[in-house]
Formats: sequence, structure tokens, C-alpha cells
Amino acid sequence: MKEIKIHFNNPSTTNNGKFQGWGTSLCWWANRLGYSPALTEKSAKLFFSKDGLNLNIMRYNIGGGDDPEHKHITRTDSIVPGWLIYDKTTNSYKYKYDADSNQLNVLKACYKATENPYVEVFSNSPPYFMTKSGCSSGGEKPNENNLRDDCYEAFAEYLAHVTQYINNTLEIKVSSISPMNEPNTDYWHYLSEKQEGCHFDSGDSQNKIILETAKTIKSKGLFDIEIVGSDETSTDKAIIAYNAYSDEVKNVLDRISTHSYGTERIKDLGELMKKESRNLWMSETDWGDVSGENAGEMGAGLWLSKKIISDINALSPSAWVLWLVIDFHKSENGYCGNKDFGIPDKEKGFWGLAFADHDTKEILLTQKYYCMGQFSRYINVNDTIQHINEDVLCATNDKEVKLVVVNDKTAQMPLKIDLNDTNRCISSVKAIRTSGNLQNGESWYELPDEKISKNIYETTLKGNSVTTLIFR
Repeated sequence: MKEIKIHFNNPSTTNNGKFQGWGTSLCWWANRLGYSPALTEKSAKLFFSKDGLNLNIMRYNIGGGDDPEHKHITRTDSIVPGWLIYDKTTNSYKYKYDADSNQLNVLKACYKATENPYVEVFSNSPPYFMTKSGCSSGGEKPNENNLRDDCYEAFAEYLAHVTQYINNTLEIKVSSISPMNEPNTDYWHYLSEKQEGCHFDSGDSQNKIILETAKTIKSKGLFDIEIVGSDETSTDKAIIAYNAYSDEVKNVLDRISTHSYGTERIKDLGELMKKESRNLWMSETDWGDVSGENAGEMGAGLWLSKKIISDINALSPSAWVLWLVIDFHKSENGYCGNKDFGIPDKEKGFWGLAFADHDTKEILLTQKYYCMGQFSRYINVNDTIQHINEDVLCATNDKEVKLVVVNDKTAQMPLKIDLNDTNRCISSVKAIRTSGNLQNGESWYELPDEKISKNIYETTLKGNSVTTLIFR
């Protein structure tokens, strides 16, 4: 029998102990399906409404836009249009405010669908004409800075201009801006087939773009937009980036974000941010992996559930953000001259939570989607994460104690939960469970409420399942 003792001795102090929510980047899936009103509305409902995943954080990608003569990006979703376009007739650049209409369509719909919208704008790369290589997918030497030395101010102006338009003209409140994405890597190279990207060395170059962005954002009267640093690919690189920030940069930064693809120093980063009294997000991750024993369609969802639990318990972030909710698309004709990946095997690992069928205008769900909802539907904005030194996720508010538990074995698991150290009188529990396959398994299945005696609850966890327990 697994025994768990619930206590409130080690609450998260990040963001004053207030959880800010769950989210996803809108690139690249929003760029791919935002042409369709049907797919746009379905995605907003499925991912951001209370009836769906109840996500509230939208990370909008301000595309750099590549040289229109370049045809090297072969994904159908990652050719993100830039807002600043070269006009041959006047030999000048001008803003085209509907260039990124697909992603904006999805942003508008998702913003309306959620009760606590939080919009962050971020950039993968400057426009191609601001780069040293003349290419928004990276430099000819991918481990060297690709923003031109004379374009730091121009790039910051570009980011601030787009942010101001979204915030003021579209009346979509922008809460934060992150000017770099995984900057201290050698992933982003000239003529990449994959996506936009730009290397910034830790230290001087990162310091400079953060300061220029902060200055330009404030010059446009956007005083309540938070400035975000790092967004490195791994926790060790996030530590390196933070330690290389100047005191001036640290004074303008409102939050640090990290991706958790690499977690070698995840606990160290969490402790550093706690010591520095910094707000911290896990702003991007996913993987095409599985967990469980002969778990079938639950395998990808079990992996994701364990990843969420380990990330949050080790890092103590105030938000957890998935990379893409849709990574696979299916269509007969493809898009932008390229072919879609098609629909993967749901019993194997895959990125994202759902698939888009552009021929039928349907979004196809998976058990990984429902496993995500075991967290995002029930652990809410302003809840407090409680670290109880167990491989479960615990959160509380004034009325409820919430627990998400995973059983990744085929056998059932007896479970005993002791709530006496919470100093609350718990009288009942509601259990919600996801297990099995999509066709005839359980997806957010609500078990009958149970009464609790003497703050002790005993149950049996189904094999290869994710269960959310809400104690009142």
C-alpha cells in the first residue's frame, strides 16, 4: 500500500504562493489552423474553456519573418509571418498588421474563452533583415550571435510595436514579453528546415536586448507589462544566463522562465530563484515519450503526468506551460507547399495533446489530452502548491485540498491518504480519473463522492491511470 501524509509545511513561495496557471505556446499550431473559423473555435473551446482543458496562458510568437526568397522551412506550421514587410516600390519596410492573421485569430478566440487570460508575447528570431545571416532560422555559425550589432534598438522597437498593437488596438491585454527563446544554444542555423531561431550569448548580448526591450516597452507607455528573462532550453543554461545578468538587468526583470527539456540542475534553479525572491515559470516542454507498463494509449499521458509532477515539485514554478497542444496535422493538400506529418500512432509517443484533421475540420483528442486536464481543470489560478516530498502534485485553496496521483503499473495500487496534519476537518472526496483507451476507457470520469472519517482516506488506484482527488 502506498501511504501519503498531507501537510502544509512546505508551500510554494513563488509569486507569493499564488499559482498563475497552465498554458501553451500558440506557435505553431495557431499559425497552421487559424485560417479556419471552425478549427479556431473548436481549439478555443477544447483547450481554453472550462469545459475543456481550462488553460489560461497564451504565449504568442511574434514572428520574425524570413526572406521571402527562402524556401527551406519544410514544416507546414512553423513558417510564421513577420509583421514588418519590405516594400519594393518604396525601398522601405512597413508594418502589415494582418500578416499573422491566422495566429491572431486563434489568440482572439482563446482570449475570449478563458476566465483568467494571461498573454505573453515572445520571439524566436528577429526579422531576417536584422540578422547577420540574412535568415531568420539562425546564423551560419549557430553558436554565435545572429542579431546584427547595429539592430538591438531596431529589434526592441519591433517587439514593442507589435506588443503595443496587440495590447492597445486589438484590446488584448499583454501581461509579459520575453525577447529571446532558447538563446544560448547551437540549435538555430542558416537555412534550417525546422523553424526560426536566434543565438544570443549569455552575458553582454542577452543583457543588451533585455535592457533595450524594457526601455522601449516603457517608452510606449506599457508600464504594466512584465519583462521576462532566460527562456533557455534547460535549467542549467537558465542558471548560467541568470548568473551572467548585470545588476541593471536583474533590476528590470520581473520574472525568469525556463524550459525543462534538460533538468540536470532543476532543483538548483528552483532554490536559486527562491533565494533571489524571483517569480519563475516553466514556460515550455514536451516530448514524444511514454511511461507505464503495456499502457497503450495511456502511455503518452502517463509520461506527461509524471513530467508535470516532477517539474513542479523540483522547480516550484508559478506556471507550467506546454509547448504545443497540436503538433500533428493531416490534410490532403498540405500547406505553404509542404506536406503535413499526418496522424501518429496514439499508442506510441507523440508531441502535443491532439491532432488536427484539416480535411474534416476536426480536432482529434487523445488520452494525453485528458491526462493534461487532470491537472489543468482542477488546480486553478491562485491555488497554492504544497510540496509534500511525494511523487504526487498537491495544491490547496481555502476550501479544498487537491491531489493528482499516477499509477503507471498494470496492477492496481492500494492508497492511503492521511490528512490529519492539514489542521482541516475533511468530510468528503471527489475523484476524477483517466485510464484505458479513448474509445472505451475513462476520460475525466467522475467517481461517486465518498465520505471521509477521521481525515483518513483509503482507495485503490486503477492500473495505468491518473486520478485527481479533491478533498473538502
